[in-house]
Amino acid sequence: MDKVLVGGQAVIEGVMMRRENMCSVAVRNLDGEIAVETKKVTSLREKYKVFDLPFIRGAVVLFESLIIGMKALSFSGKILTKDEEEEMTDKDIAITTVVAFILAGAIFVVLPTQATHFMIGEDADPFWLNTVEGAIRLLLFLAYVAGISLMKDIRRVFMYHGAEHKTIYCYEKDLPLTVENIRVQKRIHPRCGTSFLLLVAIISTVIFAFTGWPDLVTRIVSRLALLPVIAGISYEVLKLLAKSDNIIAKVLVMPGLWLQYLTTREPTDDMLEVAAKALTEVLPKEAAA
Repeated sequence: MDKVLVGGQAVIEGVMMRRENMCSVAVRNLDGEIAVETKKVTSLREKYKVFDLPFIRGAVVLFESLIIGMKALSFSGKILTKDEEEEMTDKDIAITTVVAFILAGAIFVVLPTQATHFMIGEDADPFWLNTVEGAIRLLLFLAYVAGISLMKDIRRVFMYHGAEHKTIYCYEKDLPLTVENIRVQKRIHPRCGTSFLLLVAIISTVIFAFTGWPDLVTRIVSRLALLPVIAGISYEVLKLLAKSDNIIAKVLVMPGLWLQYLTTREPTDDMLEVAAKALTEVLPKEAAA
């Protein structure tokens, strides 16, 4: 049978694994046991074919990944606090997503465009104004990743991120999902969301460079409005690069792979056990055997 495509995400003291219509979160609880929640998921891409069209599906994947990721984090919070009321409702998730979107917009859209205005003024060529703005945005993103990687709790999340990648590699090589087999795998994976976010930052710089330099409000609105378009383009580029094996593709994916040395860490064996449990639960029975 064809191999099921899987992806995942690190959560607090755990890992979320997902295939097309199934999602599983495994978390090491305060007693040292592994708590698991497995649910069926139905993508808009399955319900409505228009959302599975190239350059549209990327924005859908990004949106759905945010929602599923928030729910996985909510589950891990409930397990680690032993509080049944800790898990977020759909309303809580929606509010948190909107707040996160606003904060991200302030940091990665408003701040770079304002910084560019104060650094080189409004009279420079719009192409260079947008290019400088993009460079500032990219530097802010890299500084943000580097900064949070210094936090103790985030380092543990990054260790689980490494466990997620190693486990997926083990599965993709058709090896049994044992700690011994998973431990020796690479922790850098070409389909990582980190590479996707970096690609979004780079492609946004290219696209915005040709949008002129209108007033501040118009710049902010236009950049936010173009995010789904940029996500769609970035998704298609990442898929193309992942399938290509030529030297050009390898060079283009290198920055995203390098960034993963910040966003992943070598996991412990007990973390590998958690990741293996999450992946086993999400696979079809014949594939998990």
